[in-house]
Amino acid sequence: MDWTWYLFRFDGRINRAKLWLAGLVMLSGMIFLVALTIGIIALLSGKPPAQFGIGLRDVFKLFNPATYRSFSWADLPALVSKTVGSTLCLWVYLATSIKRLHDRDKRGWWIIPFVVLPGSYNTLSGWWPEDSYPDMLHGLIAFIAYIWGFIEMYCLKGSRKTNRFGADPLTPPPPRDTRPPWDQQSEIEMVPHKAGPPPVWHVKPGYE
Repeated sequence: MDWTWYLFRFDGRINRAKLWLAGLVMLSGMIFLVALTIGIIALLSGKPPAQFGIGLRDVFKLFNPATYRSFSWADLPALVSKTVGSTLCLWVYLATSIKRLHDRDKRGWWIIPFVVLPGSYNTLSGWWPEDSYPDMLHGLIAFIAYIWGFIEMYCLKGSRKTNRFGADPLTPPPPRDTRPPWDQQSEIEMVPHKAGPPPVWHVKPGYE
C-alpha cells in the first residue's frame, strides 16, 4: 500500500477498514510523540509535565501573543511537539476522511457538517448563556451531525462500482500477466538473400 497517498493525499477512495486503521495510526503516533516529548522535557527541566495532550487548539497557540509572554526554553519542546503533532493528526484525519467520503460518492465538502460543525460546539458554546435555547439547539444540531457523520463514514458501505472519484477499493486487482515477454530477436528471423524476390521478415515456425 502507498502510505504517502493513504495518509496525506486527498484523492481517491478508501474503505471503512482503512479509515479505522488511520485512527489507530494516529493514536499510535500521538502516544509515541507524547512519550518522546515528556522524556525531552524531563531531561531539560528535570520535571515532566503533569498533563500533556495534543489537540487542534495547540495549533492556534502559535498565533496567540499570550503564548510567548510567559515563554521559557523549557516550554519549547512541548510547544513544538504539540504544534507538529496536532497539525499532522489533523492533516491525516482530513485526508483519510475525505477519501472515505469519496468512497460514499460524496464530495470532500461534507467534512464541514460531519466534522467541523460537531467540533465547533465546544468553541462556540460560550457565545450563549448555559442551558439557554440557542445553546441547547446548537448542541442538538452538533450531536445529530456527529452521529450522522459517524454512521456515514465509519459504518456504511461505499459505492459498489466506479464512481467519479475512482474505482471501488474492494474490487480485487486484475490477475498478473505471467506470460513471458516477447523476444523479438528469438521469434523473428531474416530469410537469406537468394536469386528471386527480396528478403522478407516472417515469424519462426512454432511461434505462430
